[in-house]
Amino acid sequence: MTMTDPIADLLTRIRNAVRNSSKSVDCPTSKVKEAIAAVLKAEGFIEDFRIADSAPSKTLRIYLKYGSDGEKVITKIERSSKPGRRLYRGAGEIPRIMDGLGISILSTSVGVLSDRRCRELNVGGELLCTVC
Repeated sequence: MTMTDPIADLLTRIRNAVRNSSKSVDCPTSKVKEAIAAVLKAEGFIEDFRIADSAPSKTLRIYLKYGSDGEKVITKIERSSKPGRRLYRGAGEIPRIMDGLGISILSTSVGVLSDRRCRELNVGGELLCTVC
């Protein structure tokens, strides 16, 4: 069965795993998913991620992060741009999530970046998702 929005599938898997307080979540891998996981790790929303070479395809395993008392680090993660409605933002139009406590993840000409990094580099792009 073909998947129309693999990024939304990744975000839904992460959202469901956080609700269940799982330690990790697995999903099929792609370069964009790896880049999103790298941004989440750099911004401190996940512990780590690994790419497992399993048959028949590679799998992306994301290790989720929780606080010392088990509180969830990711409270909300949602897709912004969808296949039927793409959202593009210029460098000056990138939204601030929870006044800087959350992040937006954008696909730019430089690569997949967080909103903070986009403002540093003064680049805009497609608004993939928001995390807080």
